Amino acid sequence: MRFIRAYLYRLAFALAVGVPVAVSVSVPAQAQQIVVQGSQRVDAETIRSYFGGTDQGRINQGVKDLYATGLFSDVKVRHEGGRIVVSVVENNVINRVAFEGNSKVKSEQLLPEIQTKSRGAYNPSTVQADIERIKDLYRRAGRGAAQVTSRTVALPNGRIDVVFTINEGGKTGVRDIVFVGNQAYSGYRLRNLMQTTEMNWLSFFKNTDVYDPDKISSDLEVIRRFYLKNGYADFRIVGNDARYDEAREGWVITVTVDEGAQYRVSSVNVDSRIADVDPDALRRQVRLSPGDVYNGDLVEKSVENLTREVSRKGYAFSSARPQGDRNPAAQTIALNFVIEEGPRVYIERIVVRGNTRTRDYVIRREFDIGEGDAYNRVLVERAERRLNNLGFFKKVRITNEPGSSPDRVVVIVDVEDQPTGSFGISGGYSTTDGIIGEVSVSESNFQGRGQFVRVALTLGQRTRGIDFSFTEPYFMGYRMSAGFDLYHKQTLNSIYSVYESRTTGGALRLGLPITDEFSVGLRYSLYTTSISIPNTLQRPYNDCQFPIPGYTPGWNGVSGFNGTNNIPPAGTYLTCVSNGEASVAMKDAALKSRLISMPGYSLIYNSLDNVKNPTAGLYAEFKQDVAGLGGNARFLRTTGELRYYYPIYDDVVGFVKLQAGNIAGIGGQKVNLLDNFNLGPSLVRGFAPGGIGPRDASPGIDNRSAGLGGTTYFGATAEVQFPIWGLPKEVGMRGALFADAGTLFGYEGKTVFNTALGLPANTPCQPTLFTTTGVAYTQSNCMNVRDDRKIRASVGASLIWQSPLGPIRFDYAIPFARVKSEYIGGVYRGGDVTQYFRFSGGGTF
Repeated sequence: MRFIRAYLYRLAFALAVGVPVAVSVSVPAQAQQIVVQGSQRVDAETIRSYFGGTDQGRINQGVKDLYATGLFSDVKVRHEGGRIVVSVVENNVINRVAFEGNSKVKSEQLLPEIQTKSRGAYNPSTVQADIERIKDLYRRAGRGAAQVTSRTVALPNGRIDVVFTINEGGKTGVRDIVFVGNQAYSGYRLRNLMQTTEMNWLSFFKNTDVYDPDKISSDLEVIRRFYLKNGYADFRIVGNDARYDEAREGWVITVTVDEGAQYRVSSVNVDSRIADVDPDALRRQVRLSPGDVYNGDLVEKSVENLTREVSRKGYAFSSARPQGDRNPAAQTIALNFVIEEGPRVYIERIVVRGNTRTRDYVIRREFDIGEGDAYNRVLVERAERRLNNLGFFKKVRITNEPGSSPDRVVVIVDVEDQPTGSFGISGGYSTTDGIIGEVSVSESNFQGRGQFVRVALTLGQRTRGIDFSFTEPYFMGYRMSAGFDLYHKQTLNSIYSVYESRTTGGALRLGLPITDEFSVGLRYSLYTTSISIPNTLQRPYNDCQFPIPGYTPGWNGVSGFNGTNNIPPAGTYLTCVSNGEASVAMKDAALKSRLISMPGYSLIYNSLDNVKNPTAGLYAEFKQDVAGLGGNARFLRTTGELRYYYPIYDDVVGFVKLQAGNIAGIGGQKVNLLDNFNLGPSLVRGFAPGGIGPRDASPGIDNRSAGLGGTTYFGATAEVQFPIWGLPKEVGMRGALFADAGTLFGYEGKTVFNTALGLPANTPCQPTLFTTTGVAYTQSNCMNVRDDRKIRASVGASLIWQSPLGPIRFDYAIPFARVKSEYIGGVYRGGDVTQYFRFSGGGTF
């Protein structure tokens, strides 16, 4: 019967698409007494073949089987004159399937979900089931109140159109997410872990509040892993109830949990059941120690480390299996990692599906194993995490299918590409320096090759530049990154700097990952830099050496220069010094350009839980650069930075940052002014760029542009970030309170500048000369340096907004410890320069 039925299905399909096919069917002798009436497209002999005899049992079964084909809407059997008459009414053939009234869910999304297909037989039961499927799809899209009906449109030759009419109704999202049984963490904290959100006044433009059972399941898995990471080894989700509230037109999700106790690790042991593997040699691969809070993530990483280490010893099928012996009374857990040989299964193929943009090899290279290698579940799971961390895909799912033999397995990798380009805007503002902005375009999966490309253009009132970066994450097929940078930057003078600078150069980079957290970076930089000092009627910063035609000293507001935005008070007698003359150190630096040839390296440790928005973990970086491989500069520059994030309570995150640096000349060469550290808000917020550190305190020099930079700095930041009460999480706005402290000191450059003023090299210090009213009118060849090591400090508040255009941050800082300007013995000594407000921001596409 199955053989005959297969022929019938093929015949029905052929008839439905209008292709004539001749089928020869062997019919039992008893079936010759059966007469078929009403058949049009299905051959009578094919229908008779469903009846294996004329007894009542076989007749009843034949009627059932005919209905089961879906080709008939009615089948009746009657006895007439010693014969059996089978009357059938054939289902119409579907010409096309159409949808009406759908706008939120497109027809292209609906068609694959239904069983009613064009060129198939019309079946009312299938259509009714499809109506339920469409409703379910709308429920997942947040339209739980959608109504669906169907109708048919008759066409010639027994064909029909099937039309589904949809009334989409309003949005029916998630009204409430309620947690029951949670004690250690509040419902607010747990809801923030979920991608699914509750409906609020932002629902008109978001879709994260749509009820989707698959997304809820994924969210609950995130919550489970969160508890395991924080020591709750007995945690389990007791229930997950989704109830549609007709009155509120939305879903209410109730999640019941059993947290259990928080465990600490009492002991750690490695038990090797492989004779040649020494367990003592493997213990350093375990990431947990006695006394630590139990951490499920670190258990997984320990399993990975142990599996890789044993594989390196030649045991490709081995695996590490964690065991936990709980002591509920003491709230401790004894960990035992069992090393044993696994089943000898090989990878027959790795099949990648769903990647419409990302190339296959970009996905395959994240596997430490390949086709033909021994199958290892731990390494496959590691590859899945790596693929998720790339940021190229909306989702990644790796499953297994049986291979061609029992010892073969096919690994299936299902992915869904997502946009990876970004558009960034960043800017800063001060009431004196104006606006500066940067526009950047970057792509982290360039042409689907996994390469990173970035182009940035800087435009501002006093700054402009362009830079280009390229990074290949798998250089020469190895797990190491390589790239290069090209850049040009021009900075115009401002109230904080009376000189203009130009820097053009490039760099080569190589990144070597040692472990998942530790990496080494190598680089080589080659660039040229030069400065120039404007000297015009509007910007007379070098007119003591090069007088400006048409300019004569005089009283401000009466005669002489008055075009600068830095005009001394009315009644001041303007001279070539008091009208804004540049520091003699700046003039000396402007005499020649500099070529810097500089190799360097970085040591980086990164255990942050999230690179973009960290809430826990440590980031540490140590950098050294040595200038002197050619060029005309000789120095060693050392910097370090450490950042530590810690979740204080619920969604409140604490953040501590330490930073320090030093630059020293090599071979007896002093550090050039342009190589010094020039710091401000990057060290202590509340201070202007170049507003901290050694300054030229010579008479007549404007203190705001007198920063010389220093050779040594160190600083610390403490910050607490918190959600803003009353605002939904989707607004993306958080607040922060911070305190900064630090200092910059150690000017080691020249203090006598005869060449810059056109004087003989052995000229002794010439004093600054003053008018009878105390105004300097000649510039000394010697510089008075104020180099104060005092700690600067500030406190302030920030607004951090994950806006639709990207992250934007506003900082307002109040310095309470600074070096103030002062007069000592009638001599003016300039102090720090403050700047209370700044902002930065960016966006993605």
